[in-house]
Amino acid sequence: MQRFLNWFNTLYPVWLVGLSVIAFFYPQAMLWFDKNWIFWSLAASMLAMGLTIDLDDFKRIGKMPGSVALGFICQYTAMPLIGWLIAMLLRLDTGMTVGIILVASCPGGMASNVIAYLARANVALSVALTLASTMVAFFFTPIWTSALAGQEVPVDAWGMCLSALKLTVAPVLLGVLIRWKLPKTADRIGAFGPTVAVLAFTLVTGGIVAASADKIASNFGTLALAAILLHVAGFFVGYAVAKILRFPDSIARTVSIEVGMQNGGLAAALARQHFATMPLAAAAAVFSGVTQNIVGAIVAAWWKRRPPAS
Repeated sequence: MQRFLNWFNTLYPVWLVGLSVIAFFYPQAMLWFDKNWIFWSLAASMLAMGLTIDLDDFKRIGKMPGSVALGFICQYTAMPLIGWLIAMLLRLDTGMTVGIILVASCPGGMASNVIAYLARANVALSVALTLASTMVAFFFTPIWTSALAGQEVPVDAWGMCLSALKLTVAPVLLGVLIRWKLPKTADRIGAFGPTVAVLAFTLVTGGIVAASADKIASNFGTLALAAILLHVAGFFVGYAVAKILRFPDSIARTVSIEVGMQNGGLAAALARQHFATMPLAAAAAVFSGVTQNIVGAIVAAWWKRRPPAS
């Protein structure tokens, strides 16, 4: 069973792109996956993440404060500003602007931990950064979205804060609590955690692509360009800043991956809930989610063949 799950999880980009194509050409196949399904599937993936985390993961943050601080600052300063700059340079319409800024303001996703492993980066740091950025997403994601997109459209920062709390902090803490009190149960359920996350974001992507197929078709080139620029810039800036500050190559790779890869599922869920009248906001989020996994896989394949410089 575990070998099958590992095989299934490894092919995550294939499932993601495959279901996106099906949903695009045959929207009726995924239109059933609406806002409620999106919310609960994302909450389930965050719970699964919490089940894989123990108290040592929190302690690990304190053992590498400089590396965590570097990744955290780049994640929540450089990336939102890059998203805003791309939206301004490409003169995106309001919906796409909100979507790109929203995804750029989100925490790292669980997929970044897999990419870090494949790229011979520091997996422990990757997990610590994902955890740290996720636990404070309820504050930083709404604040950045409001600050950078508030001039384009009214942003309910407090409402987004509550939604992010329900989608991230609450289920992650519940998972951590279960692992603390019922470790054997957490081990049994947590073994399926990565698969739950793969299924969740794949289905979220399919549902939003189906609901926005017409808008995506008429804005495909712009969406693709914005998403590619966002994530390529994120990977580059994360790596460059770490190297300029003379961090080891394995740390630079990890920061690059964490900055370049966001929780696209969270961005999509928040877009559907708080910007429902702008289908391109959610479309930009899922487009970004697909793009970052493709870019991440290419980066991982490149670095996998090149051991980190000591």
